[in-house]
This record gives sequence, C-alpha cells and structure tokens, in this order.
Amino acid sequence: MSSITLIDNRTGKSYEFPILNATMGPDVIDVRSLYKETGMFTYDPGFTSTASCSSAITYIDGDKGELRYRGYDICDLATKKSYLDVAYLLLTDKLPNEKERAEFDIELRKRSFVHEGLKRLFDAFPDKAHPMAMMSSAVSALSTFYFEHLNVSSDEEAQVMARRIIAKIPTLAAFTHRRMFGIPYIYPDIERPFTENFLYMMRAYPGENLEIRDVEIRALDTIFTLHADHEQNASTSTVRAVASTGAHPYAALSAGINALWGRAHGGANESVIAQLEMIGSVENVDAFIARVKDPYDDFKLMGFGHRVYKNFDPRSKILKKLLEELKDDLDIDSNLLKIAQKIEEIALSDPYFIERKLYPNIDFYSGLILTALKIPQSMFTIIFVIGRSVGWITQWIELKKDPEMKIARPRQRYIGEEAKTL
Repeated sequence: MSSITLIDNRTGKSYEFPILNATMGPDVIDVRSLYKETGMFTYDPGFTSTASCSSAITYIDGDKGELRYRGYDICDLATKKSYLDVAYLLLTDKLPNEKERAEFDIELRKRSFVHEGLKRLFDAFPDKAHPMAMMSSAVSALSTFYFEHLNVSSDEEAQVMARRIIAKIPTLAAFTHRRMFGIPYIYPDIERPFTENFLYMMRAYPGENLEIRDVEIRALDTIFTLHADHEQNASTSTVRAVASTGAHPYAALSAGINALWGRAHGGANESVIAQLEMIGSVENVDAFIARVKDPYDDFKLMGFGHRVYKNFDPRSKILKKLLEELKDDLDIDSNLLKIAQKIEEIALSDPYFIERKLYPNIDFYSGLILTALKIPQSMFTIIFVIGRSVGWITQWIELKKDPEMKIARPRQRYIGEEAKTL
C-alpha cells in the first residue's frame, strides 16, 4: 500500500498515512488516525478537499467536465435512456432489460398513490405556502405512514422503501402545486408513465382527459435524468449526515429537500429566470455585464460558474442542445431566450468570465425549458427534488451498507476565549 509522509516543521517529527486508491479520479489520504497520532485536525472549510465517504454511484471530473452514473456517461444516458432507466440503474447498478423496465414502470405507477391523510396535511398549510416547505413537511410526514422503514434490514426491504418514495414524490410535488393555487388535487393516472403522470397531475382538472405532448415529456424527462445524482453535494451530504444518525430514511430525504431549497443550490434556476426578467431586453445586457465586472457592485450573474466544474458543466451542454432542438415546439419565450443567448455569447468570449471559469451551468438553461413547460418558478426546485429523489435514496442505501459508516461529526478550529475562571 502506498503512503504519504507528513513532517511537522515545528518539531521535525514525521508521520505516515496510507493512500487509498480510487478507480477514477483523485486518490485519497487516509487521515482517520491523524488526531490520535498528531493531536491535530485537518482544516477544510466547505470540505473542498475532503472525501467524506467511498461511493460507487456517481463520478465527476470537474476539470474535464465529466459526469457518470455507475460508469455511464451522462450524455449517453440523457439522450438514449429514460429517467426510469436511470433510476433503475442507480438503484440496482445495472440498466434494465425490457421486462425489468416494464415491471419497474408498473411498480412505480401502483405505488404513486398516497394515503388520504396526507391530503389533510396539505389542507392545513396557509394559502400561498412555498412548495418546498410543503414538500419537506409532506415527505417527513410520510415516515409516519411507513414507520417500519426505520429498521430496513435487507436489500429487498431497501428496494421497497426506495421505490415507494420515488413513486410518491411526484404525487406530493403535484399536490404542493395544487394547494398553492387552491385547485382540486388530481390523483395519479395509472395508465400514464412516470414523467407524463406528473405533468398530468400538475395540469389536469377532475374528469379531464388531458393530452400531454411527447415533446414536453421528453424535455422534462431529460431534466429529471440530469438531476438524478451529483455526488456529495450539499443536499446529498445532508441526507447522508442525517442517515448516519439512524433517522428514518424519509426524514433524511426531508432534510435533503430543505438543503436543496437554498438559492446557492437547487433554487438557482428560479433565480436565473427572475434575473432574465429583471434585465428585460437584449439592449440592457451590456449594462448588467458591466455591473458583474464592477468590483464595487455585489451584483452576480446567476447560472454561471460551478463549485466542481471548472471547464464546463456537461449537463448544461445537453440542455443547450435540447433547447435548440425544441425551442419552437416548446414555444420558449423568445425575449428571455434572446437575453440568455446574448449573455452566453459574452460570457464565452469575454476574458473576465473565461479567466474566472464562469461558464453556463445547468441552471442557466433548465429554467427556460421549465418556463416553456408552464411550470411556475416557485416549482422549479420541486422539479429538482423529483429528479434527485432517486440519487438521495440510493446514497442512503449505500451509506447503510458501508461497514466503515460512522455518525457524521466534523471537528472545528476553536478561536474563542481561552479558559476562564469565576
């Protein structure tokens, strides 16, 4: 086994730590014995250089702009497979054959109905309650109806638990929309597959045989796929941290939803559209770009740059191409699209953006597509929740099977007062 030697330049004492190999990407220094051997902690605000776990689910190379689920490139999955194929892949570590895909589809359709008691929970929320607050509460409440999942003891039980929550998330999501606007709840239509069913529950009225266009289903299904998992981001790390305490899996997902709500995370695409609307017209773009460059102005351009991707976000390339293919069929707001295209043109050629690696990310394009699908801005992060639910629950399962799993407990560098006496 390889190792690395660290030398304390205060004392000259050396310490040796093993290096653990990765199948792809950076190897890691195993510092679990660091405090015991040296009496010191590592200091890494935001955990930018810290691997909190070993995982076989998702791989990201931020410098190359690479994203893979279970080894498969995201571009291949997003353009050649459906969201249900990807969900099956994450849950089982293999793509489904035709029989498995059909059985998985039918299972999710049958599990998509929720207990009638949950409707009364939604009724208790005030008018205009934010969908993310309702969603978090509903998923947490779901644990009361399936309390037995607190002690999942087999792979079979884990799959039932996971498929149950993946199936019900779109129903709960649609209920948040209906409650926000005070319109009747629509139950799942067992004749419709996953993505179409969600759009149906969002749009239909009682007794209406609503037709959903294939182009709309394709667009939203692609967005779900691109959001399915993204390694150890803030919300996924939150799910794992809560799961490490032994909490109910649905409580862990509820915590992940709350983490995702932040505008620095899942709420970014909502901010992108709001900013494009604020800019108003192509003629105003240059003035806003000047504000971005002004060191005395705290204005930030939403939808650019990424914590991990330092070249380009591969998901943004897929959505940009999809946007070009479907802009006429989806009737995308031409004014917003022109503003976005002008901003993108400047950002891809201006040294200010290039030097800072501020490239368009997934949020820059997804908001335009969701707007064309007539999904309210307040529901944008809910769409993220639907897509990410399979990633969160797969991460939960992986953590529970990890023999090295411990309760999440970061340490700190104390900079307060020294010891005092009364």
